[in-house]
Order: sequence, then structure tokens, then C-alpha cells
Amino acid sequence: MLANLGLSTWLQLNHTYLIMLIPALVALAGGVLAMVWNPSRQARSLIQHFAAGVVLAALAVEVLPDIQGEHASALVIITAFALGSLFMYALKLWTLQMEATAAHENSDVLSRGLLIATFVDIAVDGFIIGAGFAAGGQTGLILALGLSVELLFLGLSLTAENIKGWRIIALSAALGLTVLAFALLGNWLLAGASHDVIAAALAFSAAALLYLVTEELLIEAHEIEEKPISTLVLFAGFLVFWSIQLLGAGA
Repeated sequence: MLANLGLSTWLQLNHTYLIMLIPALVALAGGVLAMVWNPSRQARSLIQHFAAGVVLAALAVEVLPDIQGEHASALVIITAFALGSLFMYALKLWTLQMEATAAHENSDVLSRGLLIATFVDIAVDGFIIGAGFAAGGQTGLILALGLSVELLFLGLSLTAENIKGWRIIALSAALGLTVLAFALLGNWLLAGASHDVIAAALAFSAAALLYLVTEELLIEAHEIEEKPISTLVLFAGFLVFWSIQLLGAGA
């Protein structure tokens, strides 16, 4: 019986690690795809709308219900969400400062500051995935799939005047390794944690996901004149991943 239990645990851990690999591989694939395809601004906008719908679905049908399911203190949840909001706000201010510096220098290349901000954002995404797996259920899987769409778009956005060829592959690989490392770290740190700690991590993650949708994906998507189909693509992204959750729960 102990041997069977050990085998079951080993298989479960390997299944978790394989799922954590998905966002990392998608980030790398985005860089590879960027070498052969430079999507139009309209196509990028549609991808961002779809990604926003996916992340909203992950937030609405997985993260928020799991926070309530932990039955943690309301004060812990509120404080963690507020801290997550302040953290993402600080990251936003830092990113804007880096963008202003790059514009002042008339540089088409991603500045060192912008690269650091990007890696911080990706590290937060990885930690969110790890927190989802620590919470149990399908949260980790849904978050891994949802954030993979964001990472795919990020890989497609890496092209710049002096960032081409192998540099895109190297950068996207580094992003993939970052999200994988922080997913493993988040899962390890939160494994066996109390309900309050898990709920706090998920509440912090909810703030980060909300920021991702409202301050990154949709704002950038609205920088060009939209077509009516953009709204439909947003709902399609939500429906696709909600369907995955519903079908998985019914299996």
C-alpha cells in the first residue's frame, strides 16, 4: 500500500511539473514564432482581447472561488489584495519611467530597465501558477493555460531593431525559465501552508491578474481602432477556458 501511495504521489508530482512546463514552452514558442511571423497591429489586438478573456475566466471561475473555499480571515484576504494592488501599481510606475527613459534616448531596443520590469512581471506570473497548484484542484492547470496565452503574445512582442534571430530565442527561453522557476518556487513555498497563507497568496494573485487584464492587455489592445469582432474575441477567450473548467469538473 505504501509503495502504491508513493507511486501515486510521484505520478502526481510529475503531472504537476509537466503542466508547469507548458507556460515555459509557450514562451519559447512565441519567440520562435516571432522569427517567422510579425503579426499586424490588428492581429495583436485580437490576440490581446482573447488573452484578456482567458485571464478573466481564470480569475472568475477559479481564483476567486478558491479564495472563498479556503475560509480564511477576511482581513487577511483584503490586506493581501491591497498589497498585490500596490505592488502592481509600483511596477506600473517603474515601467512607465523606463519607457520614458527609452523614448528620451530614442532607442528602439528594449532598455535594461524594461527588460527587468518584464522579468519581474513574468516572475509574478510564475508564482501565481505555483500558488494555484498549492491551492489544489484545477486552479494550477487553469492558471497555467490562461497565462500561457499572455506568454505567447509576449514572445511575439520581443522583436525590435536589434533583437532578432538567436537573440529572440535566447530572451524567450530566459522568460520561459523564469516563469518555470518561480512556479516551482511558489508551489514549494506554499505546499502544506495554512488556509490563511494560501488565501493570501491567491488574493495577491487576483490583484496581479486584474492588473494584467485592465492595465496591460486591454489598454494596449485599444491603442488601435477596434473592429466589432474584438468584443466577440474577448468573450470567446472567456468561454473557451470556462468550458475547459466546466468539462473538467464534470469528467
